[in-house]
Amino acid sequence: MIPVNTPLLSGNELKYVTECIETGWISSEGPFVTRFETEFAQYVNRSHGIAVANGSAALDIAVKSLGLGEGDEVIMPTFTIISPAQSVVTAGAVPVLVDSDPITWNMDVTQIEAKITPKTKAILVVHIYGLPVDMDPVLALCKKYNLKLIEDAAEMHGQTYKGKMCGSFGDISIFSFYPNKHITTGEGGMLVCNDENIAEQCKKLRNLAFEPKGRRFIHNELGWNYRMTNLQAALGVAQLEKMDYHIQRKREIGKQYHQYLKDIVGFQLPLEETVYAENIYWVFGLVADTEVQQELMVKKLADAKIVTRPFFWCMHEQPVFKKMGFFKNESYPVAERLARNGFYIPSGLGLSDKELRIVCEVLLR
Repeated sequence: MIPVNTPLLSGNELKYVTECIETGWISSEGPFVTRFETEFAQYVNRSHGIAVANGSAALDIAVKSLGLGEGDEVIMPTFTIISPAQSVVTAGAVPVLVDSDPITWNMDVTQIEAKITPKTKAILVVHIYGLPVDMDPVLALCKKYNLKLIEDAAEMHGQTYKGKMCGSFGDISIFSFYPNKHITTGEGGMLVCNDENIAEQCKKLRNLAFEPKGRRFIHNELGWNYRMTNLQAALGVAQLEKMDYHIQRKREIGKQYHQYLKDIVGFQLPLEETVYAENIYWVFGLVADTEVQQELMVKKLADAKIVTRPFFWCMHEQPVFKKMGFFKNESYPVAERLARNGFYIPSGLGLSDKELRIVCEVLLR
């Protein structure tokens, strides 16, 4: 079987985790947490890093730390994983959706301004699959309408937009360290920002909203237990040391797929680059001309013991949101096509060149 993702743990992971065990620092109190926060924040050129349990936890904290709540509208893409919309909805705010760009698969930023109302308080961008959102128009709208910006860079470790690190654009930006990301801590996430007050609020919210200067066990607001452990952070420090190689390897995988599949018929391949970024291939996706073609190809790959994943399912078509009364009669045709016709093939850091060739042979057979 060729899995859809295999992580690469080829550096100091065992050494650092062993250090945690030998010293007894296995909870969130250990020194690797602060070290990982500091080194990762520096890597993405931010002043503060706040390590948390996972990327979804980071989004929950991001939304609350910016004061978004009941009735506030947050503009975001419909084509994404459910986590961003879930964080908005559970905070009592309202997700307002935008369709996708058919070429980059990111949110179509030309559609954002028409969705802005007096209730709009923030834009939540989600960089998709390896290429960033076109950020300049988004930043201009945030400035023009005095909107907050949440940047979901969960899939974008080490990517840049016009030479500036992804994760450096939002009032607050978030990352995920799930094992299919460019660096992993098993589970795990990080918020990054430049505002000290926001950073302190994030630290408080991840720790059950304990008052940092008040009497312990007296709480003035509700937070979460979203702390990252020292064991996870030890993995993160070791992975961060290998970031440049991981990006290089991901781009090699993308380049090989493009070379082998350049003559494939009936499938759109990911864009190799735009005027503002070179793809880092969080995953290597394909979009079939029809839903039937997608289903047949996924079955052919499965029969050859090659694992794939379907693309995200649109937020306006999620049963859970429909039951809650959101997105009635809304349609976003580009995103709907991506969701139905798209899938991605094995493209994790541990994928061997031999496995990659086998995947291509089956795709072209």
